Amino acid sequence: MATFLDSAVFSSLLDWAAHGLLGWAWWQVLLLGLVLTHITIVSVTLYLHRHSAHRALDLHPAVQHFFRFWLWLTTGMTTQAWTAIHRKHHAKCEQAEDPHSPQIHGLRKVLWQGAELYRAEALNADTMARFGHGTPDDWIERHLYSRHSVLGVSLLLVIDVLLFGALGAALWAMQAGWIPFWAAGVVNGVGHYSGYRNFEAQDASTNLVPWGILIGGEELHNNHHTYPTSAKFSVKPYEFDVGWLYISVLSRLGLANAKKTAPRMALGEVRPVADEKTLEAIIAHRYELMAGYARHMREVFAQQTHSASRSGALQAARRWLHRDADKVPAAAVPQLAEARAAYPVLDKMVTMREELRQLWLNTGRTREQLVTDLQAWCRRAEESGIAALSEFSHKLRAVRVAA
Repeated sequence: MATFLDSAVFSSLLDWAAHGLLGWAWWQVLLLGLVLTHITIVSVTLYLHRHSAHRALDLHPAVQHFFRFWLWLTTGMTTQAWTAIHRKHHAKCEQAEDPHSPQIHGLRKVLWQGAELYRAEALNADTMARFGHGTPDDWIERHLYSRHSVLGVSLLLVIDVLLFGALGAALWAMQAGWIPFWAAGVVNGVGHYSGYRNFEAQDASTNLVPWGILIGGEELHNNHHTYPTSAKFSVKPYEFDVGWLYISVLSRLGLANAKKTAPRMALGEVRPVADEKTLEAIIAHRYELMAGYARHMREVFAQQTHSASRSGALQAARRWLHRDADKVPAAAVPQLAEARAAYPVLDKMVTMREELRQLWLNTGRTREQLVTDLQAWCRRAEESGIAALSEFSHKLRAVRVAA
């Protein structure tokens, strides 16, 4: 035994266990891990999310299959399960049936156990049947990717350890934990809890940061929930979606085609009277227009309250007056009522904001009735004596759908 321990063979085995076949330094393995996990993120955002779940993007069959193989190898996720669970998330967002809402399950649960929530929902046969349609069902999916989903990550462990030794085990742990933490945890958890909002979407979605790089563009989560069928997640000039960069490159190579992006608003000449085309343009751009209305409200708030002491009511008003009523926490409702009673101009703007919102919420009225309602709204805004309302009314009458 002593002879073997002193032998060149044993020394070679120890060296392989420590450094693997390639003998890379720790920083080289770390850089490789960052590259490989980024490929996994790109596979999720381009293939699973934009292509499969939302049909916003067409991908060449060869590209699709590369992503399917890569996800099987690095995550064990199947296209049908991920697609079905994500579609259900949008259909039941922040309701009791939402598979991973921090409002339902709590932020800590989603952040640290998001992958477990996915696995639990993947066992729901009704979810798979109702929301998993249109996903791959070919021979390799049935006999390998879905049937042996654990085989891929097991094979990856063998490859990592064979090439990099002990560092390979750490590399595998990094690859295996990347999606559960960043995608299932951070995006689904923090992305519905904290951040900034460009648009008053019908849920609590937020943008984590304006530059979507680390999580492939998924950081722009409020933008995505506002325009879920858009292949591009960035909407503001200062925002960046690295996923869209990759789509642009693939498109130039003939390997991808973006089917839809967020509608672009244009302003033309101010129409003398709002008409059906005005109504269509307003409904198409309602989120962007309401974001503009919110900016007007904040400006008016600053003008009206510049000399007032910052009471609790004014602090609440500054934060919540421009939000939909169902997004305002119950504790802030009395404070908003107090602020509105003290500042009639702000009260008028809140009232007219809700009346404008009814143009796309009131499904019981005909198009002709809605046009009449819009004309009446514009008339009241321009006769209100409030400059911000009059200016916004003129903007509404100039809105066009960009070609």
